[in-house]
Amino acid sequence: MGSRALLLLNPKARQGASAAPAFDRLREAGFELIEPTEEFNRYSDAVRAYADKVDLVIAGGGDGTLTGAVDGVVEAGLPLGVLPLGTANDLARTLDLPADPVAAADVIIAGHRRRIDLGWVNGTHFFNVASIGISTAITRKLSRESKSRWGVLAYPMAAFTVVTRARPFRAEIVAAGETIHVKTVQVAVGNGRYYGGGLVIDAAATIDDATLHLVSLEVDHWWQMIPLMPRFRNGTLGASKRVRVLTGTEFEVRPAKKRKKIMADGEVSGRGPAVFRVVPKALAVFALKSE
Repeated sequence: MGSRALLLLNPKARQGASAAPAFDRLREAGFELIEPTEEFNRYSDAVRAYADKVDLVIAGGGDGTLTGAVDGVVEAGLPLGVLPLGTANDLARTLDLPADPVAAADVIIAGHRRRIDLGWVNGTHFFNVASIGISTAITRKLSRESKSRWGVLAYPMAAFTVVTRARPFRAEIVAAGETIHVKTVQVAVGNGRYYGGGLVIDAAATIDDATLHLVSLEVDHWWQMIPLMPRFRNGTLGASKRVRVLTGTEFEVRPAKKRKKIMADGEVSGRGPAVFRVVPKALAVFALKSE
């Protein structure tokens, strides 16, 4: 494999200050790190511009950085290396990558690749989860300052504030040709295993199972969420009568009234109605070699 790597570094990443030793390790191993000399609106645009000049892409940042680059990486057909420098780093968790950036650089140097699935919603790819509902308000509450100060604790703090004010909305979920009418505060569709700072979409989920996992939170009052909290951590929400869990390769979610925003890995990705699909084995990432 060639060693020319397009380096996409989020300068605002929470752990960005710890990136330099990882870059040194990569250079010592013979990698030429090429940083874009122009300004681009999205990381995907940078990948497209440099696709014929590099052999791989290395993204240094959190899940938002990765999501911003994924469409370009897929189009270019380049392998992706991950340096987890963000707050949640949910894709890195799903891939069992080390949290230490230098150790993550060693994974890239080792060169083992793993093909993973991607989610797709209304034309945009995502790694972890895309959703309609309270996630939009939670993301608005997650300021850069709160993530810098509280780390992953900023996620449940923001969620608690939003959940106490949440109001259910009506929607249709189309799955396997069947239309299901729901009253919900959120419909989330997961491709990977982790989201939201370590929450588990489904205990059975993996990022290469060619399957999407849909979770609809069908509560009427915010306090009904309290007994669900432990289940968010262990991926057993489906055991609750207030939560609907479906698996499949494609879903459509149609909110009854407003064109609600779609969030994909913490970034706004258009408005509903939304069509979700899985794209099997869509991307090669550098990962630990399975024993």
